[in-house]
Amino acid sequence: MNDLSSAVDSYLALRRRLGFTLVDEASLLPDFIGFLRENGAGHVTTELAVAWATQPANTSPVWWRQRLGFVRGFAEYLRNIDPDIEVPPRGLLPARYQRIAPYFYSAAEIDSVMEAARSLNPPLRAATYETLIGLLSVTGLRRGEALALNRDDLDLKQLSLVIRQAKGGGRTVPLQETTVRALQRYFDCIDRVFSAPMSPVLFVSIRGTRLNKNSINATFPHLIDTAGLAGWGQRARPRLHDLRHSFAVRQLIDWNEQHVDVDARRPLLSAVLGHSNPESTYWYLQGAPELFTLVGQRLEEFLGKQP
Repeated sequence: MNDLSSAVDSYLALRRRLGFTLVDEASLLPDFIGFLRENGAGHVTTELAVAWATQPANTSPVWWRQRLGFVRGFAEYLRNIDPDIEVPPRGLLPARYQRIAPYFYSAAEIDSVMEAARSLNPPLRAATYETLIGLLSVTGLRRGEALALNRDDLDLKQLSLVIRQAKGGGRTVPLQETTVRALQRYFDCIDRVFSAPMSPVLFVSIRGTRLNKNSINATFPHLIDTAGLAGWGQRARPRLHDLRHSFAVRQLIDWNEQHVDVDARRPLLSAVLGHSNPESTYWYLQGAPELFTLVGQRLEEFLGKQP
C-alpha cells in the first residue's frame, strides 16, 4: 500500500510538471488509496474504484463520474508499471452536466453589490471584495483565475493582467485605466494594513494570506442579500460566476451600439474569456433578452432594406 501512496506522489508530480494544477486529485487520490487499504486491496480494481467513486450516495452523478475519472487517470499511469492493473472503462458512470441558467447583472446591480461590499468590516475586507467584484465585472475572469493572481501579474505599461493559471493555458487580458487605478488604490489599502506584505498575492484575506474560495462562498450570498437582488430560474440568487456571463453579454451590446462588426470581434471576446472553443463563448451568450432584442432590431433593418 505504501507503494501505491508513493505512486500517487509520483503521478501528481509528473502531471504538475506538464502544467496541470490537480487540486482535486491531490486530495482525492490519497483518500482512494485509504479506501483500498480499508478493503484489504493491494491494487486498483474496477469494482473498488466504482464503489469509492459513488460516495457519498447523496451527491451528483456528475461528481461520481469525475471521481472515477481521477482514478482512471491514475490507473492508466500505473498500468505502464504493472500491466495487470485494472483501468475502469470510460462511460462506466455516465452523467451529463446540466449548466445552470446564467444571471445577467445590470450595471446598477453590479454597483449595488459593490456598495454592499463597502459595508463589510474590517475596511481591508471591504476593499478586497469591492475590488474583486469590480475586476470580475470588467474582465470576465473566472473566480479561480482572479484568486491566483499576484501583484506582479499587473502590467502597468501595457495596462493588462497576465493570467497564468487558466484553463487551456495562460492569456493576457487588457484593462482600462480606471481599472488599473482601482487596483492601485486597493494595493495602497493593503500596504496601510501590512507594512511588510506576507505574500505577493493580489487579493488578500484579513490575515494577509491569499483570499480563498471558501471565504467567498460564505460572503458573496450575504452581499447579494444586502444588495436586494433576487435570483430567477434554477437558483435562489445570482452567483459570482455570473459576472463573467454579464461581461460577455455587455461587451456584445457595446459593440453593437458602436456599430462595429460584432461577428468579426467574437474571436477577440473568446480570447479574453480564455475559451479555446468558440462554442463555450456562445453558451455564455445564450438566454440574454437584451441580445435577442438586438438580433430582432438587426433583422428588421435587414428586411427593411430588401426590395
